[in-house]
This record gives sequence, C-alpha cells and structure tokens, in this order.
Amino acid sequence: MDTTVISEQEIIRLRAETVGTASKIHFNNAGSSLPPGVVVDTVIDYLREEALLGGYEIEVKYKEQIENTYSLIARLINADKDEIAIVENASTAWGLAFNGIEFKPGDEIITSEMEYVTNVIGFLNVEKNNGVKIRVIPNGEYGDFSLNELENAISPQTKLIAITHIASTTGGMMPIVEIGKIARRHNVLYLVDACQSAGHAPVDVKQIDCDMLAVTGRKYLRAPRGTGFLFVRREVQDKLKLIFMDGFSAPTIDLTGYQLRSDARRFELYEKSRALTLGLGKAVEYCLNIGTERIWQRIQLLASMLRTELKSIDGITVHDFGADQCGIVTFTVKNLDAGLIKNQLAARNINVSVGLAKSTLYFMSKNNLATVVRASVHYYNTEAEIKVLCDELRALLKV
Repeated sequence: MDTTVISEQEIIRLRAETVGTASKIHFNNAGSSLPPGVVVDTVIDYLREEALLGGYEIEVKYKEQIENTYSLIARLINADKDEIAIVENASTAWGLAFNGIEFKPGDEIITSEMEYVTNVIGFLNVEKNNGVKIRVIPNGEYGDFSLNELENAISPQTKLIAITHIASTTGGMMPIVEIGKIARRHNVLYLVDACQSAGHAPVDVKQIDCDMLAVTGRKYLRAPRGTGFLFVRREVQDKLKLIFMDGFSAPTIDLTGYQLRSDARRFELYEKSRALTLGLGKAVEYCLNIGTERIWQRIQLLASMLRTELKSIDGITVHDFGADQCGIVTFTVKNLDAGLIKNQLAARNINVSVGLAKSTLYFMSKNNLATVVRASVHYYNTEAEIKVLCDELRALLKV
C-alpha cells in the first residue's frame, strides 16, 4: 500500500486535471466535489456515441467497461464483485437495505446521534408503522461514541445497528470497526451509511464487518451526481426483501413464478444511465490510482490546518467534536447567519455550504444548533486556499 505523502507537484497536476479549481475555491466537497476532467469526458463521450449509435447498441460496445465498474468498486471497499449493486445515490442504497429488513412490533434499532435525516425518517417510519423502538446512543462529554453504552443497549429485541460513519454537519467520526465487532458478537444486522466516507477515508467492509453499506458518488469520490452503490454481504442478500423488481433483478420467470439473481444486483433495476455508471467507474479508478490512504492523510492535514486557523479567529466557534475528525469542518460566526456567510463567500468565489439542523437532527438539537457553516476540504485544496477563506472571514467579522 502506497502511503507516501501527496507531493506539491502532484497537487499541481491534480488541480490541472480539475478545471473548476482555476476559478473557484471549492470547500463544498461534502456536498458535491469537483469532478476530474477524465470523469466528465467519460460521461460526455459516451452520451455522444449513444446519440449517434443508439442507447442499446452503444451499451454492447462498452459492456466490459460497465462490468469493470463493479470490480473497481469492489476493490475500493475490499468486497466481492457479486456484493455490489449500482444505484442512483446513497439514500437509495440505504433505503433498499433498510426497507428490505422485515421489522416486526417490538424490534429495536440502535443508532447514534450522528444519523443523517434520510435515515432518521426511515427510523420514524418503522416506529410509526411497525411498532419498532429506536434507541439513540448519545456521544459522551468529549463527543465520542460510547461502545460500552452500545454493548449495554443490545437486547434480544435488537434487530439492527444503523450507523452513519461521517455525519453531515460535524467533523466527528464514528468507530465503525469497533461497532462492527460488537454487532458480529451479538449476531445483529449492521448497516453503515458511508455516504461521506468513500473517497475520503479508507473503507474496508471486511474490516468493518458490516452487512450493508451505502455510498454516493458525488461527494468525495468525485463521481457524477446521480451515482452511488450498495454493498450487501453475500450471506445477507437472501435475508432482505426486494422493494422493486424487474426482469433484471429476476431474470428467470414463467407463469408459475420467478427466480432472483444470485448476486447483489438483484437490488438494481435494469434502466439506469450507462454514461453515469462509466463516470462512476472512472472516478473510483482515479481515486484508487492516487491511493485511499494518501488521500486520507492529505485531507486530515488540510482539515487540521483549517480548524487551527478558524479557532484563532475571534468570533468563530468550531463545532467538531470527538477524538477522530475528518475533512468536514463546521463552525458558526458570531452574530452572522450561516446563510449570509455562505452567500458572502460565494460572491468571492469560495464555495461552502450550510448545515441544517434537520440534516443531523439528534446532534444539532442536543447542541442547540440551528445552522452551521460547513467547509469540507479535499486533497486538491491547498493551504493558500485555506488562508484566503480565513482572511475573508476575518474581513466579514469586521463589517
């Protein structure tokens, strides 16, 4: 495994391959990263050929490349190829896994205060309609998840442990490997939301020992919007019911019944964008070529620099908690609305986003936060860009 530091020369090349860096300082990678040129070209070139030759016809030409996308994803997360389903986004992936579980009255779901809004809605839905109990393990005084409390919360009624690895509106990270050990020891299904994780930090499903894992393409993987994937461990696939089916998910059918596919692609439907699938594959390949460990080192370095600089500015409060922190940096500015900060920075060609209370409802409610400014760094960002952002924030505070 290559763990060498990404050099300044390499950063120059990576930025040259990312046309958006020439005109924007992009600190909204937790929303949607700037895609590299090779990803953009892959999608556009396929669409051009599709327009010239026909959608079904061009798919045959690119059959091997489309198939290779599954292999690349499997390599990225250390899974087997037949455990991967390509879908439109992480919410679809998570929903297919979660809603595939047969919940019954009295079942319990254990989660954390870092859960994303889509997941919380799913919890509330089965609580209302299936009589399921939701147990939220709060973070401790220093923002760390309590493994002891998780262990103590597990009961014979525990049906699922559902955890978001990296939350939407804070820079903390969940100990998903340690949680996986507990889930496996108690033989409880384990679902990980890795929406912000893939392309950000190394993700190894065998090390995590999760049953299901949901990922989007548009964030740190730098893939096109409208792409994502679902990992379902081979031993669990038959335990999940399908929400949708078509002739792709159930290829064998007669008038007496049907037979599902024997792999995770049973969770897909036939019709999806082949151009975007190829774009996703190219983004994963681009990430692998750099190296996930090297990317993670670079992101940690930049995020630490940004947090240190922000904490030195009077009037700014950083809201990232926990021993393990990621490339998402959240903060508030005294007497200034987060939306105003975002708009003022946008006028200066700096992209950040606003973290809403509902996005991480348990966490934000607990900490009395309505909104935060979210600046999320990626490996193609620079120290100079961090300085520009902080200088602009200092200027805004003087107004």
